[in-house]
Amino acid sequence: MQHLLNPLTSTPTYQQMTNEFDFTNHSHRRFNPLSNTYVLCSPHRAKRPWQGAREEIKKVALPNYDPKCYLCPGNVRATGDVNPKFEATFVFPNDYPAVKLDQPNYVEEESKDSLKGKLLKTQGVKGKCFVICFSPNHSLTLPVMSIPEITNVVEAWTSLYNSLQREALSGNAPYKYLQIFENKGFAMGCSNPHPHGQAWCLDVVPTEVDNELQNMQKYHQENLTHMLGDYVKLELQEKERIVVENDSFIVVVPYWALWPFETLLIAKEHLRSTQDFTEKHKQDLAEVLKVLTTKYDNLFNTSFPYSMGIHQAPLQCSEHEKDASWFHMHFYPPLLRSATVKKFCVGFEMLGEPQRDLTSEQAAARLQELSGDFHFSRN
Repeated sequence: MQHLLNPLTSTPTYQQMTNEFDFTNHSHRRFNPLSNTYVLCSPHRAKRPWQGAREEIKKVALPNYDPKCYLCPGNVRATGDVNPKFEATFVFPNDYPAVKLDQPNYVEEESKDSLKGKLLKTQGVKGKCFVICFSPNHSLTLPVMSIPEITNVVEAWTSLYNSLQREALSGNAPYKYLQIFENKGFAMGCSNPHPHGQAWCLDVVPTEVDNELQNMQKYHQENLTHMLGDYVKLELQEKERIVVENDSFIVVVPYWALWPFETLLIAKEHLRSTQDFTEKHKQDLAEVLKVLTTKYDNLFNTSFPYSMGIHQAPLQCSEHEKDASWFHMHFYPPLLRSATVKKFCVGFEMLGEPQRDLTSEQAAARLQELSGDFHFSRN
């Protein structure tokens, strides 16, 4: 019988290893202050050959209008409602919402001291969901929209936030948080290519946002400064992970990034939500979004998939929570080495902690060298 080498004797001893640490070749953990978690970085693994699953490249020349698309202007949706012949960004209530308002309150029947009360906790959730059609043009995505067109999207985000907050503060609705997001591309489970995002308004603050708010509040209490404000200062000093910036916003591959080409878009000044935006901020956000998403498309010459979400102040919260909030956007793209190779969070990442092979600095360097103007061929 053939025996495998003993791994403890077939590798260099601890004493034989070099004393000089190399961030591009040695494993290490990076702390994420927003989530209070660590990410394991294994840059040496990026050199391994890939024989795993590959995504199918789908380059489809889409028409400006698709009569079968339930998001195109004038078309009938699955529920029978008819879209108006909109000419700019269009927002409407989701026909199949994840949460709804017209349901009874949940009443916990189990005693808090019982096993069920301790382990099988339930909380009723109410809210309203919206679809945000970015453009009437079925063939567009953010990188190929004009800055005025993207500004219309930002205006729609702002208007929705303001109107739902008015409802909440007047007592007409129990809303506490508005989560705006976009899933772009088939790899992210997006079934309709028409340019659109979503907004889910809940009567609770979602877990990810709540964790961030608590960690930002703790940082503010301990340091008397804002976590993301300090992080912007640090990134502007180091300049190593900046992908794009303008007067109002900075986009970086965060030091603690999990996804290979993950980015974090942060307001340079203390903007708690879109409610604090001036017209200049709206235009600057549109400009940054266009350049960033164009760089994404140019990275692997494909319509780059991602999940994007806005984190900002809750609709209803204390002044302390509101002041601890800082407008930022997360971009989580799944592609790893090419348009066909996708990162999976499995194994150790599900059972231990998140892990990545490419360092944030290496990913930023790749994005920095890309043009923010050229668009790949979609035919």
